Amino acid sequence: MADGYDLDFLPTRLPLPRPTQVVRTLDYPRFSVLLDPARRLAAVTAVNIDGARMLDLPRAGDWRLDPRVAAEEQTGPEVYARNDLDRGHLVRRRDPGWGTTAEAREAMAATFFYTNAAPQAAGFNQSKELWLGLEDHVLAYAESTDQRLSVFTAPVLGDDDPPYRGIRIPLRFWKVATWHGPDGLAAAGFLLDQSELVDTADGLLAAPPLGGFRTFQVPVAEIAALTGVDLGMLTDADVLAGRALRPGEWLELRAPDDIVL
Repeated sequence: MADGYDLDFLPTRLPLPRPTQVVRTLDYPRFSVLLDPARRLAAVTAVNIDGARMLDLPRAGDWRLDPRVAAEEQTGPEVYARNDLDRGHLVRRRDPGWGTTAEAREAMAATFFYTNAAPQAAGFNQSKELWLGLEDHVLAYAESTDQRLSVFTAPVLGDDDPPYRGIRIPLRFWKVATWHGPDGLAAAGFLLDQSELVDTADGLLAAPPLGGFRTFQVPVAEIAALTGVDLGMLTDADVLAGRALRPGEWLELRAPDDIVL
C-alpha cells in the first residue's frame, strides 16, 4: 500500500518504538500502525511530518476496514454506532499530507482506516483542542531548524479499561513528538486522560455531564513505563529530562503556552 514510517526522516536515525505484545505492522503513506490484534487497537502509530511541505487540502475520506487484517482484529463501525464515541484519528489527517497534491491526498485518505482510529468521548473542550494542536505547536517551535517531526501516538492499552461491545475502551492516550533541534534530538511526551468522560455501566456508554479531557506533559520514561512500549533514545532526548520533577509528577496543560519545549 505504501512506504510507511521512515526511520531516517530526521538527521538522527529513529527506530520504531516497540511494544512488548504481538502486533501486526501495517504501513501506509508516511506512517505506520502497530496493531494489537487482541485489543483490536493500535499499540503504536508513527508518522513523519514535513512542516515546510504540508498542504491544506479539503477533508476527504471514508472510514473503512483494512483488508490486510481480519475484521475481528479491528475496532470497526459497530463500536461507534448510536453512542457518544468519536472515531479518534491517532495519526491526524493532516500529518502525512505533504509533498505533491497527489501524494498528500493519498496519505490523508489512508488515515481513515479503522486501524488508525480509537474510541474517544465526543465533544470538544479546551483540553481536547489543545491535544489536537500539539503537533502544530511543536512544528512552530521546530521551524528554526528543519521543520520536520516524527510523532508517535496510541491509546494506553490498560488492563482496567472498561469493556464495551467486544472491546475495551482506552481511558488514556499518549503522544511523543520528536524533532532535531540545535543540540540534537529532542522529544516531548504527552498524555490525554478521558477517564471522567467514559461510563460503560450496564453495557451502555454515556458521557457524564461533568468532567472533561485533561492533557498533561509527562516524562517520556513514564510513558514507556505506563505502556510497556520501548521508546529507546526518546527517553534520553526528553526536554523534561533536566527538570526537577518528582516521581509521578505530570504538568497539566491548559493552554499552548504551558508546554515545555
